[in-house]
Amino acid sequence: MRRIITAIVFAGVAAFAGELRAAAAAQGTLYTKDGGHKSGVIKWSARNRSYVITQKQANGSTMDMEVEAKNVERLDIKPPQGMDQAIKAVESGNGAGQIKFLEQVVDEYAHLQWDQKAGSYLAKAYLGANNAAKALETCKKIISVDKTAGYSGDLAPTYWQALIKNNQTSTLDQMLAKAASSGDRFASGSALIARGDAIIAKDNTPAGAKKALVDGYLRVILLYRDPEVEPLLRPEALYKAAQCFETAGQTSRASDLRAELKTKYASSPWAAK
Repeated sequence: MRRIITAIVFAGVAAFAGELRAAAAAQGTLYTKDGGHKSGVIKWSARNRSYVITQKQANGSTMDMEVEAKNVERLDIKPPQGMDQAIKAVESGNGAGQIKFLEQVVDEYAHLQWDQKAGSYLAKAYLGANNAAKALETCKKIISVDKTAGYSGDLAPTYWQALIKNNQTSTLDQMLAKAASSGDRFASGSALIARGDAIIAKDNTPAGAKKALVDGYLRVILLYRDPEVEPLLRPEALYKAAQCFETAGQTSRASDLRAELKTKYASSPWAAK
């Protein structure tokens, strides 16, 4: 830990302190790549590309410690108040009223874990409001800071939907290829769903539906049964595969998939559609 975390003498670095006072802060725990962790008020320093953790001492004073971003394994930040309500509203198709709140979270939690998740739901809210251009702009803002967000993590699937809506197929193909080769099960499964979506967006005919099934949705249904990703991927794949079977004229197969969706994943937003 000593080689990673360095105590900062707060009183002796006035300019740096001024930056910290202006920075967004949140309560949470920071985990380092050497297996250590520190809890407290966490702030992002854009100047140093590092995190600063403020901890209270036994005597009532505080101490600031700095960790370079390259040495951070992950953050566990307390969710912003109202985040659960906003997520439920977006997932139920009523996200327009949450746009201002989500924009605020994206700005205030930059580099503090919740910016990507809030950005994902903000983009979904824009897509739900038929504003694909704004959805894409939202995604690109986050990806400009973290390029991996374009092909992995919470934001990526929404970014791909925005690319589809904006007919940016070349960029979409690049991101899906990166997701497929990333080794991340959620990213690779989400990429298969997005590939099916892209096919349907171009060709919503029986032939297109069959191709989307084979190249996308059915692969997720059959291959992504591991418990970490199954509830995140299969409900959407089942819903969209059922639509494709209907388009292809195979209504009994569509009914079977919908029955599985409602039985196994009754709490999923896809089961309520």
